[in-house]
Amino acid sequence: MTIKNCTIAGLKIIEPKVFEDSRGYFFESFSKHKLAEAGIKEEFLQDNQSLSQKGVLRGLHFQKPPFAQSKLVRVIKGSVLDVAVDLRKKSPTYGAHFKIVLSEENKTQLYIPKGFAHGFLTLEPDTIFSYKCGDYYHKESEDALFWNDPILGIDWGIEDPLVSEKDQIVSSFKDFVSPF
Repeated sequence: MTIKNCTIAGLKIIEPKVFEDSRGYFFESFSKHKLAEAGIKEEFLQDNQSLSQKGVLRGLHFQKPPFAQSKLVRVIKGSVLDVAVDLRKKSPTYGAHFKIVLSEENKTQLYIPKGFAHGFLTLEPDTIFSYKCGDYYHKESEDALFWNDPILGIDWGIEDPLVSEKDQIVSSFKDFVSPF
């Protein structure tokens, strides 16, 4: 397992060592010890999984303190364009975003600490997305930003994704007051 820092402090790319042969493949998808050695000392409390069709955009979601969540995300089947937005008001990269393609082919994961909004766009039909969360879901603490907010300037590579009704009635970054 290789763990790399991203252009935004705190985000980490995790690339597993994959063992393949004629039978298929094997890889270690989670090691608390190896993550801790790389500075990720989270105790993940909840696993979530979603199935989405091509062109579905979920996000940009986060939970406010004291129920803020860190996430360790990966794709089991298909692929996504995964995006994290820095919401830490004292961060030099406040409002900046990081994008990466996560897929069943590359088996790459992204660690997203507390203080980030997160979203993804499915690039293939029947994409299965999995994420470990550092805190439990807490409905009263959930919040979101517009996926296509002009201030954030995220190029999703799609003009009209499938977005839930809930994700269409969220805050703009201009009006957002960060709790982080």
